[in-house]
Amino acid sequence: MRKLVVLSFITLDGVMQAPGGPEEDPSGGFKYGGWVFPYFDHFLGKVMAGQMGHPFDLLLGRKTYEIFAAHWPYVKTDEDPIAAAINNAKKYVASKTLTKLEWNNSELIRGDVVEEVKKLKEQDGPEIQVHGSGSLIQTLLKHNIVDELWLKIFPITLGRGKRLFAEGTIPVGFKLIESGSSPGGVIIASYVRAGEIKTGSFALESPTEAELARRKRLKEED
Repeated sequence: MRKLVVLSFITLDGVMQAPGGPEEDPSGGFKYGGWVFPYFDHFLGKVMAGQMGHPFDLLLGRKTYEIFAAHWPYVKTDEDPIAAAINNAKKYVASKTLTKLEWNNSELIRGDVVEEVKKLKEQDGPEIQVHGSGSLIQTLLKHNIVDELWLKIFPITLGRGKRLFAEGTIPVGFKLIESGSSPGGVIIASYVRAGEIKTGSFALESPTEAELARRKRLKEED
C-alpha cells in the first residue's frame, strides 16, 4: 500500500494559509500571504529538494491545483529541481467544480473523494504527497487516511487564517522520525502514525479531600 504524506508550511499557531505570496489565497480577508518568503533559505531549499527528490504522485485540492498550475509549468525545470519534480509528477485533483485539467499528467478525482483516495493508496506506485489543499487535508484527517506529516514550523504567529489542524482532526498518535532547524529558526519535524492516543495521570493514588472537592466543583460547573 502506498503511503500518503502531508507536506505543510505552518506557523506556531498552526496557520497554513497563503505561505507563498499575498495573492495566493487572500480569502477571509487574510493579509499575511507570503509569510514563508523571509525565512526560505538554502537550508530549507535543500530539505524540500530531499523530500521531493524521489518519485511521488500529488494529491491536490482545487485551489492549490489552480495555484500550482498557474506557476510551476512556467518555471524552468533545468534551473529548479523542485519544478521538474512537480511538473513530472502524476497529479490527482479533488474538485466538484472543475471539468477539465490543462496541466500535463493531471487527473480529476470523480465520485467520493475518500473512497477514491483509498483506492489510490491500494494501487502500486510511489508515495502520494499532499501540498497546500487545506480543505482536502481536513477530510483526509477526519477519515484517518494520513500516514505521515512532514512539517516546516515557522517562528511566527498570525492569529487568524486557515489551519492545518482544524475541524475534522481526530485523536491520533504520531512518532517523530526526523527533526532539525534552519538558521532562521524554522523547525523541520516529520511524523509517522503511531497508533492510538495514550494517556496517564500524575494524580495521587488516593485523592486528597481538596482534590475531591475540586473535581466536584468541575462537575457542577459543567
